[in-house]
Amino acid sequence: MKTFHQLYLDILEQEAGQGRILEEDYDPYHMDCLLHPERHAPVIFAEECQQCAYERACENSCIFDAFEQDETGKVHINKEKCIGCGACVEACRLEKLAANKDVVPVLRAVRDKEREVYALVAPAFLGQFGREVTTGKLRAAFKAMGFQGLIEVAVFADILTLKEALEFDANIQEEQDYQLTSCCCPVWIAMIRKVYQDLMPHVPGAVSPMIAAGRVVKKLHPEAVTVFVGPCMAKKKEAREPDIADAVDYVLTFQEVQDMFEAADIHPEELGEDEKEHSSRAGRIYARTGGVSEAVKATVKQLNPKRKIEVRAEQADGVPACRAMIERLKKGETKANFFEGMGCVGGCVGGPKILIEKEEGRKNVERYGEEAEYQTPLENPFVQELLSRLGFFTIEEFLEKSDILVR
Repeated sequence: MKTFHQLYLDILEQEAGQGRILEEDYDPYHMDCLLHPERHAPVIFAEECQQCAYERACENSCIFDAFEQDETGKVHINKEKCIGCGACVEACRLEKLAANKDVVPVLRAVRDKEREVYALVAPAFLGQFGREVTTGKLRAAFKAMGFQGLIEVAVFADILTLKEALEFDANIQEEQDYQLTSCCCPVWIAMIRKVYQDLMPHVPGAVSPMIAAGRVVKKLHPEAVTVFVGPCMAKKKEAREPDIADAVDYVLTFQEVQDMFEAADIHPEELGEDEKEHSSRAGRIYARTGGVSEAVKATVKQLNPKRKIEVRAEQADGVPACRAMIERLKKGETKANFFEGMGCVGGCVGGPKILIEKEEGRKNVERYGEEAEYQTPLENPFVQELLSRLGFFTIEEFLEKSDILVR
């Protein structure tokens, strides 16, 4: 019988060739995972798991209690509880777990041509598909695949930076006040919502840049199909959360996109430039640990240069470090007033589905930030233009009426 990975590659090749001939040598569960990923958790069983020689390392690694047993003792994954952090995949030495895939429904949407399909690409993308693959070349590659276009999610990170900076300026009035971020990391936000619920009043209600991008695209193009592209498995779960499921239709990891390019024989490095970069440095550096804090701090300073209480940031990356930071906060062992958590070590550049080493990814993000024409969203005219198209003409309107950016 075909393994899950073999079945995935076979279907991918056939879908890219606009036709599928299936043999019966496959697991129906695996087939359903590939055809209907929305029915399953972001993490699935690549092989049936009966006995474990490693004392269920997968279950022990999950802080969200997503692993459950039925009456026969068989372990399954509760799709409502699974966040997609990937800790269990890394912990399973038997390699019986895998990330689910959204490739098949995405290729169908692109091939059907009934609706425009947009790729919403995370700031961590630079260098993931080759050192010579610029933003313009990657945009050209997606268009060659059949997408209507590529949109930098960093532009929406700019907008969320402005929102978080305004929230900080409005709410942090005393030395003991503090704010929790980062809205961009679903693992961090899920950990606060499910494990540290008492801290939720300190989390601004902003959506992530991914959700903001999806909602804005759908507002401007109501019939569009939105596909987020990034290094994160947890984004698959975030996109399906009931209160924000209106924004993003599918989520592809960098690995899935690379598989699509290979199946369709598309080589981004050989394509011409299709340039339309609109993000500032602030939005681009969201992809690495400390980027959100740095972006918000710079924006707060520009908003209110005479502010007495400045942003004093503390960051943590990786779930254990995030939990330790929260414990320090709860015990009063820190003087920070802005706490940034990232579920992966290094931030998004250290995500479970990166294609290059996280240190190289971080350097690429830094370089991309340095190349930005604008430093913050307040300097970026494209942010102002986009906000006006959404009906926000003053800072007050944006802060008080930005429902499209709130969950």
